[in-house]
Amino acid sequence: MTTTTPPAGARALTLSRTTATAARVLRQLRHDPRTIALLIAVPCVMLLLLRYVFDGSPQVFDVIGASLLGIFPLITMFLVTSIATLRERTSGTLERLLSMPLGKADLIAGYALAFGALAIVQSALATGLAVWFLGLNVLGSPWLLLLVALLDALLGTALGLFVSAFAASEFQAVQFMPAVIFPQLLLCGLFTPRSAMHPVLEALSDVLPMSYAVDGMDQVIHHAEATSAFVRDVLVVAGCALLVLGLGAATLRRRTV
Repeated sequence: MTTTTPPAGARALTLSRTTATAARVLRQLRHDPRTIALLIAVPCVMLLLLRYVFDGSPQVFDVIGASLLGIFPLITMFLVTSIATLRERTSGTLERLLSMPLGKADLIAGYALAFGALAIVQSALATGLAVWFLGLNVLGSPWLLLLVALLDALLGTALGLFVSAFAASEFQAVQFMPAVIFPQLLLCGLFTPRSAMHPVLEALSDVLPMSYAVDGMDQVIHHAEATSAFVRDVLVVAGCALLVLGLGAATLRRRTV
């Protein structure tokens, strides 16, 4: 009697394989101090610069600082995840992993778990710096700010995993940033209220997840309690992250059989 090994994509998600994948990714990142510096330090340095750029107008920092608190983690996690995943594709590591008893769901979940752990550290440091050291005025709970920042980082991780499937080199992965991130940055309401945009652009911004990330931050800044709009924004960002992670798993394929 012979047994047939199911294809990688059909294997069920298991906790042991997922955590083993996450541990391997974290071990690799531990030997890459420049990537760790990019992940952890850059958002904090950008917030510090922003605070003192508007040193004479701290109210401006209150307005845009919270929005950037959600945008910086999304951008940095997108860059690092897309390049790190593409490096594994081009080096053949991903091919070898998919030839082992490891499902696509295990692989994607492992990457999301590893980068999500880094996102927690990154978001916690940036939020703590902004609120307790740079004087960002927040009516709501700083923990809600941290929640939105964390979800934004997870969304950036999911987008990075997804676009890495379409890039042939690390240079191409970076080039995806103007296509995937910049339009959302322009239309999210950071520079002008979305209601003041052309109706076509406002409608377009309604389907972009970064718009809800910025709206969620605004809700925490201006309301002492979690509003229904805040709950909607958080659910939209989380749902988009899960959707893109699913698309990332669907585009994950072996080059050889």
